[in-house]
Amino acid sequence: MAKLLQVDFEFNGPFGENMTAALAELAKSINQEPGMIWKIWTENAQQKLAGGIYLFETEATAKAYLAMHTVRLQQLGVSEVRGVIFDINQPLTNINQGPITNTIQH
Repeated sequence: MAKLLQVDFEFNGPFGENMTAALAELAKSINQEPGMIWKIWTENAQQKLAGGIYLFETEATAKAYLAMHTVRLQQLGVSEVRGVIFDINQPLTNINQGPITNTIQH
């Protein structure tokens, strides 16, 4: 069954268009991660936070990505990475037109 991964961490930038330019290659590489279906990039320049919401095929692939990503961020100087894996309530998500369909849940 598909799992949602929410990640956030303190980030001093860049944000907006500068973030896009700086991290486009990283974004492309994330598409190659095992089990990754999609990612929504998140940023808040005022609170100096960044992260993402990911959809993975399984809990195992979400956990593996979170472990790898945490190490990568720590190597870049991020001291605390918050990551939580969630189940998806499909009936309620459908009511609110969430971008998740039954076809991706295994």
